[in-house]
Amino acid sequence: MQYLVRVWDLPTRLFHWSLAACVIGLVVTAKVGGDAMNWHFRLGYAVLALLAFRLVWGLVGGHWSRFINFIYSPASLLRYLRGQGEPAHSVGHTPLGAGSVFALLLVLAVQVGSGLISDDEISFAGPLTRFVPNASVSLATWYHKAVGQWLVIGLVVLHLVAIAFYVWRKKQLVKPMLVGDKVLDHPEQSSRDDAVMRIAAVVLIGLCAAGTAWLVSLGG
Repeated sequence: MQYLVRVWDLPTRLFHWSLAACVIGLVVTAKVGGDAMNWHFRLGYAVLALLAFRLVWGLVGGHWSRFINFIYSPASLLRYLRGQGEPAHSVGHTPLGAGSVFALLLVLAVQVGSGLISDDEISFAGPLTRFVPNASVSLATWYHKAVGQWLVIGLVVLHLVAIAFYVWRKKQLVKPMLVGDKVLDHPEQSSRDDAVMRIAAVVLIGLCAAGTAWLVSLGG
């Protein structure tokens, strides 16, 4: 018997694809430089708002989007790697996938944060540079360009490789992030994904965008 389970609610799916598009845009605009840096900043602000949204949504969102449901112990990770994973590991984020998600969110947060206080000493400076010492600005600029961007690119590449592996070997992963549902051979709790949740997500992302705009305006 098969069960159709709503794994990824619509707000989580929109967050995922919006973040992917923004990260790609950030990498491209950083490499192009020049006037494209104006879009680099805008995309960076968008990522900041998205990360703030995901932080809150990880507490109140759909069942499988909540952090508490994909925080695994080291023992769980070891069992999963040995092929002794639990049925629930195949529903949302696997123990290995969860680690990748947390790593990417953390690296992106640090990258955006360092960008807010970076200064290329030519044409572009982050909006919050005037609030931190010059030594911190120099350190943030160095990290943003020499370390952070490569960490982001590396994690994105690893993420894509993992997706390709799951699609090739296990024929899964991509479709649920598009349509939200996954067909399972055992019953599992579905994520709530009704009109109330979606309206709440719209309000939340609006608040996150407003908060980001306020933060950026401090440098004006």
